[in-house]
Amino acid sequence: MTEQIASPAETAPPTQVQKLAAEALGTMVLVFIGCGAAYMTGADIVATGFAFGIAIVMMAYAFGRISGGHFNPAVSVGAAIAGRLSWRDTALYSAAQVVGALVGGLVLAITLLASDIGFDFGEPMGSNGFGDHGGVELLGALLIEIVLTFIFLLVILSVTDERNDTVAFAPLVIGLALAAIHFVAIPATGTSVNPARSIGVAFESGGDAIVQLWVFIIAPLVGGAVAGLLYPLIFGRGTAPVPGSGFASGGATGTVPGFGAPDAFQQQWAEQQAPVVGGYDAPVAAPAEQPIIQDGWQWDPASQQWIPAQQQQQPPAPQAGQQGGWAPPSGEHTQVRPPDA
Repeated sequence: MTEQIASPAETAPPTQVQKLAAEALGTMVLVFIGCGAAYMTGADIVATGFAFGIAIVMMAYAFGRISGGHFNPAVSVGAAIAGRLSWRDTALYSAAQVVGALVGGLVLAITLLASDIGFDFGEPMGSNGFGDHGGVELLGALLIEIVLTFIFLLVILSVTDERNDTVAFAPLVIGLALAAIHFVAIPATGTSVNPARSIGVAFESGGDAIVQLWVFIIAPLVGGAVAGLLYPLIFGRGTAPVPGSGFASGGATGTVPGFGAPDAFQQQWAEQQAPVVGGYDAPVAAPAEQPIIQDGWQWDPASQQWIPAQQQQQPPAPQAGQQGGWAPPSGEHTQVRPPDA
């Protein structure tokens, strides 16, 4: 019978901390996207409604496998009454949702303040065509692009996780996520969350578009890097890291646990390492035992007798009361025992 190998989702179900983190993050994104679109579009009914709906789709696909994707205390209470969630978990879920909503509202408030009436950091970006919502300061543009790129990458990493059984719908969810992000950022920065897209049109526009291009290169890279760091730390990995990825460093395996994978050379080196013995600062690999050969005969330590050296590649059959013969692997150096005086 063929042995069945359990998938990571079966062997490692989400922990309580991961469930609460998923509920908090999902509710935070819902508040930032939905309320952000409402403010940026002047409470346009269509844009705001789509933004809230798409935000729910994004987070449900991203975190549904982890916590069920409630993001609403009323949903958790209803699930408890229906017998689908314990009252203890309902209280914890609700607390996490409220915390996530408060964080989302705080991040949105800071971003809007920095965009409109906050720190005087450069000319308003609305004056050069990147936004037309009363002018957006450069600091506000940085925050908007960092936060939205973080959300975008969080969705991508979640829906493409091999532990997610809805991975087939990943392209649809990623497209909806990008649409919701545009609802929020078009009035403010024109929406980048993609350095290549911004580079592609900046040099054709010229002027201030080139001067402020660094914002749309640095901010998306920072947001994407933060998401790439936090997602595996909070929710773990569905598969082993790709060789050469993450933050690899020295050591026997060439990795910092949870932060990366060794490249091909590090893997080969780790596989060739013998058991380590010796001091703490300078470990020494235990040397392999070498055969002793004298006058065409080889000493067999297993049978405690001399055997013809030409048989070293094919050990003799074990004799009664004795263990099988021993031979070194091909290509090994041998130690020649000097003849007795």
